[in-house]
Amino acid sequence: MIARLTGTLAETAADHAVLDVNGVGYLVQASARTLAAIGAVGGQVMLFTEMQVREDAITLYAFGSGAERDWFRLLTSVQGVGGRVALAILSVLAPDEISRAIASGDKAMIARANGVGPKLAMRIANELKDKTGGIALGAGGATPAAAAGSATADALSALANLGFRPADANAAVAAAEDELGPGATLDALVRLALRKAAK
Repeated sequence: MIARLTGTLAETAADHAVLDVNGVGYLVQASARTLAAIGAVGGQVMLFTEMQVREDAITLYAFGSGAERDWFRLLTSVQGVGGRVALAILSVLAPDEISRAIASGDKAMIARANGVGPKLAMRIANELKDKTGGIALGAGGATPAAAAGSATADALSALANLGFRPADANAAVAAAEDELGPGATLDALVRLALRKAAK
């Protein structure tokens, strides 16, 4: 499983980018939001990734934040929502907007994405309402502050690798950040987040 990539942005297109990591070019599918945020070709970038293996394809999806990846995982857990549809939703709605739409049952907001009709939007809102627990936390909603390479992003990744559910990891890291402040080290964040998650 490839959890994240750090390298040089080699090229971008409408729906994907190629990241050069030590001479190997990884083609990653990404939302318009992520593609707009990663900067110019030639720059250094770190992207969170999710790999999907199917009978006919292996696809690598990339995200600018751990929160966006968490939402991708949740969205693709809904029947009828594949990787492309999840990226379409993430292209038009930020993680905190998705959280608000699901919490309020606003299927029209979800249906703004290409390929999402009213029935699918309703299914997404209904199925994810009980699964989103701690994902939408913090002042701006869903941890967009987990910028590439930040201690927050690394702490979220560490908890995910330890087997914590995305909602639980986000809740624990957000609580640890609130207590420790913005300058917290990765080590301190992970230790406190683990204590918070264990409660």
